Amino acid sequence: MNKTRLEAFSDGVIAIIITIMVLEMRAPEGTSWVEIKPLVPKFICYALSFLFVAIYWGNHHHLVHTVKRVTPGIIWSNMNLLFWLSLIPFATAWMGENHFERITVATYAVLALLCGASYTILEKQIIKHYDESPEFKPTLGRRKFKAFASIVLYTLAIPIALYVNPVISGCLFLTVSIMWLIPESSIAKVIEKK
Repeated sequence: MNKTRLEAFSDGVIAIIITIMVLEMRAPEGTSWVEIKPLVPKFICYALSFLFVAIYWGNHHHLVHTVKRVTPGIIWSNMNLLFWLSLIPFATAWMGENHFERITVATYAVLALLCGASYTILEKQIIKHYDESPEFKPTLGRRKFKAFASIVLYTLAIPIALYVNPVISGCLFLTVSIMWLIPESSIAKVIEKK
């Protein structure tokens, strides 16, 4: 399999994920602003999840750009990531429908943690072909820090949502999103120089 097929499949799944999320937002029956008010939590959840999925798509694109050869490990790591991402519409709808109830935010945090761990596994599968290259060391160090920080913040978001305040967990989700907002192109730059 060449990487174009892997990219096309992944892009298709991610596009479907976003489509499912927006279809979960039902238009109100009436036309007054009062009827829009109950949709605000759903819209906030949709916006957060759209950003979350868009960041994964952008970083995934940059990561897959570095692939020399698609291996079974890369295929299954990618499928693992897509599986967890495909649950985002469910978690988004549940959290929005229940106005950020503690258990729904904690569930979203668990799912975000699983997505982050899955992305790290995919990255490791791809990067292991370049481990011997000394020019990758600084690049990998920055990425490892961001991956570690993401996992720590998502893990903290779980008990914070359950026992402290779900809004703080939401702030942690946004913090991780901001960290990854601009895709890391450093790996691609190192490969292009080789």
